[in-house]
Amino acid sequence: MLVKTYGSAVQGVDATTITVEVNISRGANFYLVGLPDAAVKESQQRIESALRQYSYKIPGKKVVINMAPADIRKEGSAYDLTIAMGILAASEQMKSEEVSKYIIMGELSLDGTIHPIKGVLPIAIQARAEDFKGFILPKENAREAAVVNNLDVYGVDNIIDVIEFFEGKKELEKTVVDTRKEFFDNSNLFNIDFSEVKGQENVKRALEIAAAGGHNIIMIGPPGAGKTMISKRIPTILPPLSLQEALETTKIHSVAGKTEKNASLVTTRPFRAPHHTISDVALVGGGSFPQPGEISLAHNGVLFLDELPEFKKTVLEVMRQPLEDRMITISRAKFTVDYPASFMLVASMNPCPCGYYNHPEKECVCSTGTVQRYLNKISGPLLDRIDIHIEVVPVPFGKLSESESGESSQVVRKRVIGARNLQEERFKEDTDVHSNAQMSSKMMSKFCLLDADSVSLLKNAMERLGLSARAYDRILKVSRTIADLANAESILSEHIAEAIQYRSLDRDSWGAN
Repeated sequence: MLVKTYGSAVQGVDATTITVEVNISRGANFYLVGLPDAAVKESQQRIESALRQYSYKIPGKKVVINMAPADIRKEGSAYDLTIAMGILAASEQMKSEEVSKYIIMGELSLDGTIHPIKGVLPIAIQARAEDFKGFILPKENAREAAVVNNLDVYGVDNIIDVIEFFEGKKELEKTVVDTRKEFFDNSNLFNIDFSEVKGQENVKRALEIAAAGGHNIIMIGPPGAGKTMISKRIPTILPPLSLQEALETTKIHSVAGKTEKNASLVTTRPFRAPHHTISDVALVGGGSFPQPGEISLAHNGVLFLDELPEFKKTVLEVMRQPLEDRMITISRAKFTVDYPASFMLVASMNPCPCGYYNHPEKECVCSTGTVQRYLNKISGPLLDRIDIHIEVVPVPFGKLSESESGESSQVVRKRVIGARNLQEERFKEDTDVHSNAQMSSKMMSKFCLLDADSVSLLKNAMERLGLSARAYDRILKVSRTIADLANAESILSEHIAEAIQYRSLDRDSWGAN
């Protein structure tokens, strides 16, 4: 008897439905074909043990299982439940009328318990697109899949629950998630706040601009100046995720297996802070069986690179393309996958190996050549892609000892949200652009018009600092954000002047600060 059951394979952040054809006929042996990997091939032992716990079995006949389409590699143990249901239905140990109407996925343990799997959200989205009646999956993944409406989602703990469901002996409870309730003002969930940062008003201003326009920013200063402390507070001033952004972010975390147990949507912007020993593949994604890297896990959030010059040069250089395209493409001989990588880069670095170059009080022990070699670890093309450069100086004791706190994250966040709302309205005709940092050249010519004074000021800065054409674009984008924060319709010379101040680390000015 031939029976078809359905699972799904995830490639990149999208899913492809896999048809599992099970045919049982006279003869002997067990055949599993259709480009399965080792984990899929090992499913026979897991399935056999799990079925025996409940007096079911793999029949002692010729069992042929084909996983189509055969040109897509099937990976992992998530097909255990799909194959097991096919075997039971094809051997008439279980009714087969309804089994083909559902996507069925789950990893089996030897006692029949069903363990969680990766990539549930894209699988659920594809199941709805192909009009499947429902999705049967591990209970721990059910809430994540249930954010997809118009699809019945059933979370199960054990294989016997699925068998009895198809036999009509048991009703499974649908998992329902109210996505609106998942979204609420989470600004009070943070246990850190901008008000805890003493002094550093110029740095906080630069970070507010970066958050308001989605700009990349680098901070340079001595050890202990507060670079890391301030960076960790950036999520507290970022606007909340929209539903579309939350779905995109959750898909990536789901594929990478990073979603929390019994979670549904990722509702706060990611903050990823990889160590400087990270490899190229771990940062941008890839591997023999490609997985999202840190830059994709930071999609719609913040990627914080502390001590930027300590990262391997190859690691930094592979970031250039995703910083520009906001997408990373992983190519292999037989396939190509794309991972979204629209993140806000926040980097910090010391000005020299000892950390005290240009320090107001402590003496630097590095030679001029050593300082220059250290700074040269950050290439000009990479630096060009960072919109805002800000110097962080140590906070004097008088400021540290002040009892009065600065502005709270809530106050700053309100201004950031106001600026982002202006940008959403400005770019409403282009669904792929949400902030000033994402503007194309065509948009800049429309929304970044300058008066004569601003043009003259910018021309002088370009000539004096030896800025590149890309740096010119960055200044215009940052000045547009500064104008938005001031609720100004046009970019004025003071906005250009402030934006120019944030190019202090451009190549021709290095070593002169």
